Amino acid sequence: MKVRQGLVVAALGIGLMGCGVQPTGVVDAGEPASGLTSGIRLYFASTNGLRGVSLIDTEIKNLASVLKLLAQGPSPTEQRDGLASVYEIEGYTVTGEGTRVTLELSGQYTGSGQDQGTGQLVCTLARAQSVLEPKVMFDDVEVTLDPEEGIEMGPYRCADFLNE
Repeated sequence: MKVRQGLVVAALGIGLMGCGVQPTGVVDAGEPASGLTSGIRLYFASTNGLRGVSLIDTEIKNLASVLKLLAQGPSPTEQRDGLASVYEIEGYTVTGEGTRVTLELSGQYTGSGQDQGTGQLVCTLARAQSVLEPKVMFDDVEVTLDPEEGIEMGPYRCADFLNE
């Protein structure tokens, strides 16, 4: 019985070796898959917390341009889905370097620092910074709000505002 089992195993092994599939080396297939989390994303408020909206085929040149997109608010379809903009800022200057983003605000900032409006700004700017500087990870970006009137707020990370 053992001899017969040995012969069957040997025959299967020889059969598998001669199946015609040739070994290959490493095949270069280009860039790794980027998945759903790449690209620019705007964050809007909802009754369930912040929700990110991906902008397909939208290129940003700097952080100020993404704030201009955010200022347009959610589309009518997104509004019907319960999304809204709840932050209020007037003039601003925004700068980013590496994992640090600073949003200098004209006047005072009416947000508490723990509200969805602040989260909209923080998450949108963090995503934009990680797109503008691809070596920077989204979760590592820290955003500071520096109003002309009032105290500096932050640094914040987007994770501070997302419901788990």
